[in-house]
Amino acid sequence: MTATEYLNDLNQRYLTIHRTKEDFFWETYMGISDDHDGSTKAQTEWTNFLSNADQIAEIKHQLEAAESILDDAEKKATQIGLNGWLNTFQAHAIEGNEAQALKNQLIEFEAGLFERKQNHVLTFTDEHGKQVEGSLPVLASTIRTNNHEDVRQSAHQALLGLEQWLLQNGFIELIKLRNQFARSLGYDTFFDYSVVKTEKMTSDELFAILDDFEARTRDTNLASLANLAKEKGDNALTGHNFVYSYSGDAMRDLDPYVPFSKSLRRWVESFGRLNIDYSGAELTLDLLDRKGKYPNGFCHGPIPSFYNQNEWVAAKVNFTSNAKPDQVGSGYSGINTLFHEGGHAAHFANVKMNAPCFSQEFAPTSMAYAETQSMFCDSLLNDADWLKQYALDAQGNPVPDDVIKAMINSRQPFAAFSERSILVVPYFERALYQLSDEELTPERITALARQCEKQILGLECSPRPLMAIPHLVSDEAACAYHGYLLAHMAVYQTRAYFLDKFGYLTDNPEIGPLLAQHYWHSGNQLSHNETIVSLTGEGFNAKYLADACNLSSEEAWAAQQEKIAGLATRQQAEIASLNATIKVVDGNKELASNQESDEGMCDQFEAYIKETYGC
Repeated sequence: MTATEYLNDLNQRYLTIHRTKEDFFWETYMGISDDHDGSTKAQTEWTNFLSNADQIAEIKHQLEAAESILDDAEKKATQIGLNGWLNTFQAHAIEGNEAQALKNQLIEFEAGLFERKQNHVLTFTDEHGKQVEGSLPVLASTIRTNNHEDVRQSAHQALLGLEQWLLQNGFIELIKLRNQFARSLGYDTFFDYSVVKTEKMTSDELFAILDDFEARTRDTNLASLANLAKEKGDNALTGHNFVYSYSGDAMRDLDPYVPFSKSLRRWVESFGRLNIDYSGAELTLDLLDRKGKYPNGFCHGPIPSFYNQNEWVAAKVNFTSNAKPDQVGSGYSGINTLFHEGGHAAHFANVKMNAPCFSQEFAPTSMAYAETQSMFCDSLLNDADWLKQYALDAQGNPVPDDVIKAMINSRQPFAAFSERSILVVPYFERALYQLSDEELTPERITALARQCEKQILGLECSPRPLMAIPHLVSDEAACAYHGYLLAHMAVYQTRAYFLDKFGYLTDNPEIGPLLAQHYWHSGNQLSHNETIVSLTGEGFNAKYLADACNLSSEEAWAAQQEKIAGLATRQQAEIASLNATIKVVDGNKELASNQESDEGMCDQFEAYIKETYGC
């Protein structure tokens, strides 16, 4: 077998194993299959394939053989593909029988915990005094928007109860097992192992960035808490009241202008005008909340995009949100998730390399790099010119300026808090994994969670208690949450570049092709920093996000007024085709598709939401 034939064979072997694992993943996480044993088996096979250290020596051997390829184009392409696989196997390699056995044990244990957690029912008391079930998104929305304090408190207590349930049902054993696995590979903790694997930096290097951001935004955060307490009393700083105290009215006023039924249309129109092209991908969207479904939006690609011997293989990508259309606030949060996961999908559909290893969310793909793509897209929803174009009521009237201004006045003082709500997770996880096995008790871990929330957030208890965050339990997401903050830093750097170059972001048809060229095309062949340099000419810089957090409400509103004024001087771009085959499902039920047209798909979706939810 020649080096080129080896590469092609390796690509196909991976595609088969990857597709099987991802199909099981989707069906179990969507709650449409309870074949957790089959899912565990597929996950183990995929993990064993990537963690086989023997592959590294074989690929190095094939790279040597590739040196003798006579055709220069074939030689270069084969070397690029093989090096991509070398980086992938080096990121996943598990050397030694002990470490491999521990990894398999981890997969099995996590699958069992996931199944138990999926079957664990969360309830809260509604305004009628009735006990009702609530998924994590429903509980979060209740805490954020419900007018009744006792209901908000009940929903928040359900999250605190989930923490204690986890501590009694396997979370502690999971921490110990993860640490044992990491130590078998020579790392002090699983957190240290994960940071090196996902971001190619040490924990100390990561915290040099995080500590700097913490220091830059600390005073702004504490001042915002003090002002809120002065205005509304100390009770406003409790976990169940905090977010409602500063955002409830503004978000409720926005609600009629962002009905969830219109979210699919807004995504199609907005991404189309940005000239984002999905390169022929097949997209499946599961957007509605239901019992048994994973309580957090995500995107994954059963078929990664790549050129298979110069023939384009379009991606198959699934993504999900957890909208409850008849709940106040679900429209805007649902649209946000749709833009976020749609951004992921655009990224993974547009990696134009010659092996599938370049176009998947696992290492060596940096989480910060992957999240930059999605967070850039959802950041547009905060722009006043986007809101003026797309936030329309039932009569087609745009959201009034005073509603946008009220949103800024309520949100901007807590912009630092919002980012620090991400920051608190790595501070907690690092400290958690540094505890000895003897210290890992429910009481000690609970105290550590509240201590970290007090240190970073300034609150006695977070509106979203730390251990209620699904990522901490999930395999690939554990000890990777800092990637969201690193991504946000890159997003604001990217936004600053585009604003300086073009003067606006909303509906700018130059943006899609530039993202495709500089951020998406090469996939994980380039580092996160290299993609940023490619577009902006400047290395990764956290100051843009810190500066945005530290703006006063007046400064933030003035910047948004400029965006609104700019609408009068530019013509709205045409809606380009997304170049994708799209279907919208609810579990096994198909709700809409663009088989006839994007317009027809949006009409079908809106009709279903109106008929089912009356809104």
